Amino acid sequence: MVNLLGASASTRIVITGTLLVAAASCSSSESAGGPETLGTVAFSTSCDPSVQREFERALALLHHMTYPAAQQAFQSVAERDPDCGIAYWGMAMTLFQPLWPTRPSDADLERGWELMTQASDRGGMTVREDRFIAAGEAFFDPSGSPDYWTRIERWAEATTAAYEADPKDLESAAFFALAHLATSARSEEPATRNAQAAEVLLTILAEEPTHPGAVHYTIHANDFNGRERESLGVVRRYHEIAPLNPHALHMPTHIFVRLGEWGDVIEWNRRAAEAALAQRVGPSGEYVWDEYPHAVEYEVYAHLQQGNDEAAKALIQPLAETPDLQPSFKTAFHLASTAARYTVERQAWEEAAQLPARQPSSLDWDRFPWPEAVVWYARGLGAAHGGSEATVEESLEHLASLWARATQAGEFANQIKILELEVQGWSAMKQGDPGRAVALLNEAVALENLTPKHAVTPGATLPAAEVLGDLYMALGERESARDAYAASNIRVPGRLNTLLGLARTSVALSDTASARVYYSEIASRTTEGSDRPGIEEARAFPGGG
Repeated sequence: MVNLLGASASTRIVITGTLLVAAASCSSSESAGGPETLGTVAFSTSCDPSVQREFERALALLHHMTYPAAQQAFQSVAERDPDCGIAYWGMAMTLFQPLWPTRPSDADLERGWELMTQASDRGGMTVREDRFIAAGEAFFDPSGSPDYWTRIERWAEATTAAYEADPKDLESAAFFALAHLATSARSEEPATRNAQAAEVLLTILAEEPTHPGAVHYTIHANDFNGRERESLGVVRRYHEIAPLNPHALHMPTHIFVRLGEWGDVIEWNRRAAEAALAQRVGPSGEYVWDEYPHAVEYEVYAHLQQGNDEAAKALIQPLAETPDLQPSFKTAFHLASTAARYTVERQAWEEAAQLPARQPSSLDWDRFPWPEAVVWYARGLGAAHGGSEATVEESLEHLASLWARATQAGEFANQIKILELEVQGWSAMKQGDPGRAVALLNEAVALENLTPKHAVTPGATLPAAEVLGDLYMALGERESARDAYAASNIRVPGRLNTLLGLARTSVALSDTASARVYYSEIASRTTEGSDRPGIEEARAFPGGG
């Protein structure tokens, strides 16, 4: 083996070229002889020089969170150089995804520890490699608490130690930022942690502008209220760094959603979905990668904001009918969420109240309380707008049970509680108790303001402030309604129902100038020919079309 640590310059290559046909575990359009570009990474290893390029390609794929292909690439390195300890670290690192809702199985944890043991047993590695392996061991070590978030905290601490030992090492800095983001939502000051991660990532980009981890994680750092306009140049060039990678095509749209740039959300997720469909995952390539439903939901969300309900429906139905979807949290969430969004965004309350829960039955819904809760939320909210009280009560019972399970598991409890509060609020309205309804929805707004948006979703099923605005409208409290809609439009700009609420309350308050502004925005943002109530109203308003 050749130890490259002492070389005068580390190996620094742009990962680009033509790939061989991949194995079934991750076959892709990129692997059919087309060009692959992944960005620039540098990680000198103690491995045989012949595997250096493939190792850095695997590392780039890991930074892109293209986990199946990364696992395959690291495995290829280990097969070509069985003494390459850091390759076993790489394989293990694909078994947990710190920013995604996917959780490693018991088998994954056992396999990860076996791989980390193989990595550390190889010996002869550089100090740098040893630090990375120690960080991986901190997560997979079976002697500590088995709790997932405890493992994440251990990994974050070890990753921080590696970064502090050599803050000029770009890879240590990238993983430090990733760990910072992974623990952000559970910290007391998530905004500060996101800002700190972004600051470190900018130092990487100053030295290497096409580093895939720095670009990718910068978008995650800025997918946070108040940070959405930071580093927009970085956001908009991610797809140029990896133009065939599904996740790279999708990631900028996290920010585009926050800016209300619906056309870009649709276009980039359309391309991401096509790229993801070309990749099969699983030991034998038996599944459609869950990046496909992930991209579809973001595209559906944008179509609904444009009032293009037919385009949204044309995506939802094929998604629901796609065989062999990867049986993951992401798949469960997007199947449930797209179905729920299609009803509640259109205010098709009777349709919402009749949504089937826990579909498809092939998924293990006991593992996915938040995705299941989204459907019970739509059912309950739909029934509270005019359906049966029994359906409302059934939905609230399920939401309470799912919240208890999420609380016990230690994640997603806030997201479910917000849904429960919104249904409780409209249920109180239905029962003739508007004071309690207002109080419950204000509680939902306050909790949502404290809960960072999770990366799995383009946004709340319905923003709590928008729902509060609808309640105030139903009560005839126009000024309070306008305030609620305005708050929602600041947090989640450009939503069709929010803009319509602002326009209608402005008319009710004789503020014609503001009404014209909002109706004009609706007319410019929505699809011609849409039959969504409110769009024709906007186009017909004097000066609004």
